[in-house]
Amino acid sequence: MIDRRILAHFDYILLLLILPLVGLSLFLINELDSVLFSKQVKYIALSCGLVFFLFFVPFRKLKSFIAVSYVICLVLLILVHFIGTQKLGAQRWVDIPFTSFSIQPSEIMKIFLMLLLASYIATNPPSKDGYGVKQFCIISSFILVPFVIILKEPDLGTAMVILLTGFGTLFLIGVNKKIWISLGLVVAFLAPVAYVVDPLKDYQKKRIMDFVSDKYPYQVNQALIAIGASGLVGKSKEEATQSQLKFLPYANTDFIFAYFVERFGLFGAFGLLTLFFCLIVYVLSLGFVYERDYFLRAVTGYIAILIFLYVGINVCMVIGLAPVVGIPLPLMSYGGTSFITFMTLFAILENILAFKFIFEYNSTPNARGPLAQLVRALGS
Repeated sequence: MIDRRILAHFDYILLLLILPLVGLSLFLINELDSVLFSKQVKYIALSCGLVFFLFFVPFRKLKSFIAVSYVICLVLLILVHFIGTQKLGAQRWVDIPFTSFSIQPSEIMKIFLMLLLASYIATNPPSKDGYGVKQFCIISSFILVPFVIILKEPDLGTAMVILLTGFGTLFLIGVNKKIWISLGLVVAFLAPVAYVVDPLKDYQKKRIMDFVSDKYPYQVNQALIAIGASGLVGKSKEEATQSQLKFLPYANTDFIFAYFVERFGLFGAFGLLTLFFCLIVYVLSLGFVYERDYFLRAVTGYIAILIFLYVGINVCMVIGLAPVVGIPLPLMSYGGTSFITFMTLFAILENILAFKFIFEYNSTPNARGPLAQLVRALGS
């Protein structure tokens, strides 16, 4: 029997915000390619099984497992440089021995980086003035090590997402403002140095130069045509010629937003972005409601920032306001890796919320405050 408290704490609003995105994804992919639709259904079925399993995993108690898994992810990221498999011109995958499948370690790293940050922050909560230099450097190392390795693949888009999501989570948790001011000055000083050293690859520089010079690549031009011709309410499937006649490349993956707007117009685009906005704000709000639960705060902040970055970068990329990078639209773009990653993150969040009734606020030795002292006193 399932404990009634689990059902009482299960977040149904989160589920209601996710399901429309998955439904829209299946609808659009089916219109573009029935074969890919069948594959996406399999990815969703696999994700549902994984979500059911992860929902009952006690993540709060798996500190050692999380740390070991994080280290294994680092090893896999390093192996990509030596035995990685190239797909679409990028070497970011590792083949699983004796199978036809491959994994993308950078996607797995997003999950275990979140768990490592949450576990460490819950065990070592910040003081009233935020983290000091020592704790900031320790937590920053968790973020910077995978960032550097992924940057070397090269995968600038994913590396920047890791960097911004990690430090964004730290910002929400609390760091002494003097550290942020000092860090800002260091970045401003090193920016000219980075320009001279020139660490970017040729294709990365070309994308940036095309963006700066308003010389859009072919796929962005086609996306703008699709969006511009959609009108207020969009077109029917038969009239959506940019996508149906294959003028728009990657219409079911990175540029699915352009096809969505072509089908549903300006009003549809506004509705979709509003739905993503509601999802981001709602997830972020959970961390403020349960402000004493640092594990939950770290998880909600991480997921909210990650979704915001993915949606913002993808949409700006499609409409020509950002360089073209391999960032899909969360829960909507075709593909198993990104979809399973986000569903795993949501499963972890639902787990933390549903089993919250067995959690004692700040019961670690480093916890502060009268409530934490009362909990420890009752426990003893």
